[in-house]
Parts: sequence; C-alpha cells; structure tokens
Amino acid sequence: MITRQAIAEMEQRDPGLLKQAEAAISDFETAITPGIWTLLDKKTLVAEIRDRVHNPYKINQGGQPFCGPAAVLFELVRKNPVRYVEICRNLYQLGGFHGATQFITSSDKLRRATSGDLRMGQADWMVLATLREMENILFPVEPNAPDLIRNLAGMTKSWEMRGWVQEIMGYKRVDHLYTFLTNDIPAITKVAEVLWQEGVAFALITADGMLNDKPPMIPMPTHWIGLVGNILVQKDTVGFDVYTWSKKIHLQMDYGSLKKYLWAVVTGLP
Repeated sequence: MITRQAIAEMEQRDPGLLKQAEAAISDFETAITPGIWTLLDKKTLVAEIRDRVHNPYKINQGGQPFCGPAAVLFELVRKNPVRYVEICRNLYQLGGFHGATQFITSSDKLRRATSGDLRMGQADWMVLATLREMENILFPVEPNAPDLIRNLAGMTKSWEMRGWVQEIMGYKRVDHLYTFLTNDIPAITKVAEVLWQEGVAFALITADGMLNDKPPMIPMPTHWIGLVGNILVQKDTVGFDVYTWSKKIHLQMDYGSLKKYLWAVVTGLP
C-alpha cells in the first residue's frame, strides 16, 4: 500500500546565494549581447529563470520525457542558484557552457527545432533539451516529434544521471546502486546519509505504481525522481519526500511496494 501527500514547497535557502543569483539575473537581463536561441524570448526566459531561482519546484519537464535531467536541474537550482543562472546565460548567449570536464553545447539543429509548442517553459526547455541532447547518439531532441521518438530520445540511464551530477553540479563523489527486489532498504539508508551530508539523491521508479496508484501488471522503470528528505524507515514501512513533475510529495509505502517499484538510486556528494 502506498499513500501520497502533496506538501508545502517552501524550504530554507541561503539568502546570500539568492542575493548573488538575483544580481546575476539582473546582469543578464540588462546585457546587450544577443542570444543565439533566436526562437526564444529573452524577457520570458529571464522571468522564468528568476521564478526558478526563488522556487526550484518550478522546474518542470512538462510534456517532455526529461525526468532525469529535470531532477538534476532541480537540485542544481536548490544547491547552487548562481551556477544555474550562469548556465542559462551562457547557453542563451554562447550556445554552451563549461561542465566540470567538458564544454557542453547545444547544436544548431536543436536551436532551430525550438519552435511551436515546447510543452514546457522556455528556460526549462533550453537547459533540459541541451542536457538530453549531449547524451543522445541515435535520436534527435525535438519538441514536436512523434511520441515514440520523443520517448526514445528522452530515456535516461543511471550512468547519464551520474554524468550530469558530475558535469553540471560539479560533484566528485557520485555513486549508484541497483535496487530492484534487493538492496532497497540499504539504498534508502544510504540516501538518508548522503542527504544528511548536504548531498543529492535520485531514484528510478515505476511511476504508475509509486506515484499514480495504477499498479501495472509488470512493473518497469519509467521515471526519475529527486529524493529530498524526511526519510523514515520503520518496521514495515518507509517514507520520504520527493520532487517530481514540479511538485513536492511525501510517499509512504510498505516494503513490498518499495521492492516492486524502486529500480536504482544515484547519489552525489561534493
């Protein structure tokens, strides 16, 4: 059995970091350097960046299969909003930004495809589509491609999550643990330890079973979520707060449900 409860999104943030991020946004807002994402509106972009800096839960994959990069971007905004603003500005003005070990670029093809209904906010699309594209070899990232192509292009693997945590967040101690049917409680215990040390954690789950109260006949890994705290492991149940689809939700479930619907965990520490 699983219970779900939407909870308040407000969390304590470092006021000094927020002040620096706001200054960086204002500097970007008044900059005269033209953007190379010519189909995006800078005024809208700046407004969305500002919204997300002050409330990271505004990060939203919308109608695109970008759950993995969205979860990582959410944690970046929570932990390092100045870095987030820097990434957005450099992407808009230069078409790319420096990761921990490489320069990450958006292709001309991606920028030309950024038109019509993006199915998400412009700021989210610009960053998330770029992150998704950097990992894709076979499938293009296009906002209005057929569902099959978009879903294939948006599939996120554990090693991609590890790579984004390293490159985007700059974390050096990144680990993962496969959990389906085994290692589920040890994985949640490790997540609690990592979060206590101000790290980040993400989980690959069966969304219909864990989030939507639609138990599938055959559980499959379908969705990445951010694990954000309030973890409590009891005799027969486990509970934790998660970020998913622009919301903060508290999940409470029995061990059997955890075993069925939890597939992998990725953690990161600076």
